[in-house]
Amino acid sequence: MGNDRAVIFDMDGVIFDSERLVMECWETLAEKYQLAGMREAYYPCIGTSEVKTREIMTAYYGEDFSYETFRKESSVLFHERIGEQGIPTKKGVRELLEYLKERKIPVGLASSTRLSLVTQELQQAGLYDYFCSVTGGDQLKRSKPEPDIYLMACGKMGVRPENAYAVEDSYNGIRSSYSAGMMPIMVPDLLEPTEEMHEKSVIILEDLVQVKEWLMMQWN
Repeated sequence: MGNDRAVIFDMDGVIFDSERLVMECWETLAEKYQLAGMREAYYPCIGTSEVKTREIMTAYYGEDFSYETFRKESSVLFHERIGEQGIPTKKGVRELLEYLKERKIPVGLASSTRLSLVTQELQQAGLYDYFCSVTGGDQLKRSKPEPDIYLMACGKMGVRPENAYAVEDSYNGIRSSYSAGMMPIMVPDLLEPTEEMHEKSVIILEDLVQVKEWLMMQWN
């Protein structure tokens, strides 16, 4: 039969306030290497895999652009910045996860980031044990906006996609969970909701505090 309800989260920009930090690192390097329009290049990369990001960046800056060098440098910068204070979590994340645990609602994670890094970051933040299933972007060929990662996550959890909420901040993530037949909840981070996002989301909420309140209303 499978579970009759579940919640599956994206990680970057939903659980961690990491996308803003990544963008700042990219903009620092853009200044160093005199790369124009970095923010415009970065936005389409949000919520997708490293392979897809390489494609987007190479298309934007041309074949001569060394994405590998850029990625390594930005990774060093990023880890320097989080080294002292850890990755900042989004407002309301612990309260929401604690509420779902109390209600015995199965909680999963579906991130385009590679599994080893997802695991490491969740463990460092003390959040890993809230999740009964964690799926990383390197576990499958097609990344968001394709539905594959959410279908895999639902399969692992034994839940039908139509019974599961997906909590997402990116266009690619909403498209992915919508295509999987789930109930997408958008909590915008860097990207403002478009008409398409309003159509594909069951609701758009300001933060995870509101997500908790909204879910409480659905289930009470």
